[in-house]
Amino acid sequence: MQTPKSILLHLDSSARVVERIKVARQLAETFNAEVTGLPCMMSSLMRYPFALEGAAQALAIMQDLDRQCRDKAYAAFTAVGSGSPRFKWEEPMGDAPWGFARRALYCDLMILGQRDAGDPAAGELPGDFLPSLLVESGRPALVLPYAGPIAPIGRTVLVAWKETRESARAVSAALPWLRRAATVHVVSYGEDIESSLEALQAYLRAQGVTATLQQGGPQDDEVGGRLLSLAADRSADLLVMGCYGHSRAREWVLGGATSSILQSMTLPVLMSH
Repeated sequence: MQTPKSILLHLDSSARVVERIKVARQLAETFNAEVTGLPCMMSSLMRYPFALEGAAQALAIMQDLDRQCRDKAYAAFTAVGSGSPRFKWEEPMGDAPWGFARRALYCDLMILGQRDAGDPAAGELPGDFLPSLLVESGRPALVLPYAGPIAPIGRTVLVAWKETRESARAVSAALPWLRRAATVHVVSYGEDIESSLEALQAYLRAQGVTATLQQGGPQDDEVGGRLLSLAADRSADLLVMGCYGHSRAREWVLGGATSSILQSMTLPVLMSH
């Protein structure tokens, strides 16, 4: 992947949005990229359709709540991005949240936040917003955890490798970080993976990346947890992996490891479908 020059930053009224904006600014400076801040939140009437029963008064309250959420996102974006010529604000698009996926077609990278069920703003988006974005847009996303400090990203990178298109796309998207990293670790799970790991190592070497290899053990339901433990053991500040899942009854159902990582992530994760 070429160095990202167009970054689409998801904004909302969550408590963690400021951290996402700070990371976006760091990446803009690192890669000489432009960041577009785009708020994306379901309207209050979509979240509380019963309010329509209250007629005009309830409608006014819901509209005021939407304005407050938008203004909170705007205030955070302008405060952190103040003075940066690389920061650009866009007004919310219609058909939220799926309008965000259409806008993402015209960016190199999305910056998103892990869903925090304990944040009052969690209800602003459907539960499958993040995986649906990855599927609908086809663009890679840097997903940031909702808790803990975020150190500079990309000094020590852990790549979760699987011989699939999703994993290959994630590695390709991660190349700008991998080439800059001081240390790159690659881990794979399952049986008969030696040749696959060696092939990836050769590919990365051709890209100017030196990586150490590790066989992580069996491919089972515990992979997500073991992957996060390994990331902690290696002091990784970025995890690279594919996003897996399938559509069912108009909802996106994640694979086991993907779901586990998105629920329990402790470091930034670069994902691609």
